[in-house]
Amino acid sequence: MNASDQVRSVELAQRVASVAVLFRQHFPDARANLTPWRDDPQTRAHAEQESIDLSFHLPGWSPRSQCRSFLVQLRLEQPPAGGSARPRLLGVTIRGLTYESERWRLASVGDWQPTGTHLPQPAVVEAVQGFVRGVFVLFDGDQQRRGGLDARVA
Repeated sequence: MNASDQVRSVELAQRVASVAVLFRQHFPDARANLTPWRDDPQTRAHAEQESIDLSFHLPGWSPRSQCRSFLVQLRLEQPPAGGSARPRLLGVTIRGLTYESERWRLASVGDWQPTGTHLPQPAVVEAVQGFVRGVFVLFDGDQQRRGGLDARVA
């Protein structure tokens, strides 16, 4: 679901803004978009309430990234209604996109390696992995309990 529609507290708004700033630290030319999805009945029918989605657009097609845009999806575990606990970040999925299709995707499960038809260069993969680690720190600061790449980075 669009990040702009999901943000219902100042704290979550600050976290989403921090995610955008963090992404731009790794990809300075990228332009943030907090509403990557259209607002129409078909899109709303498939909206996932536990997901905060934002995208980042490059000035053009990037041969290093093998894409034109990045779709970032943050999966959250919502706290019980009425509780004061903040949502917990369960995972991050990033998709490299062109106008035609998804070129690759990287998820914060397993070995955190991209899969797809046109993979980004190793330096871009490292930047995306660093961004994902930073997102976990922004949300809960607990990298040690995460599997995959974080266990090797500590």
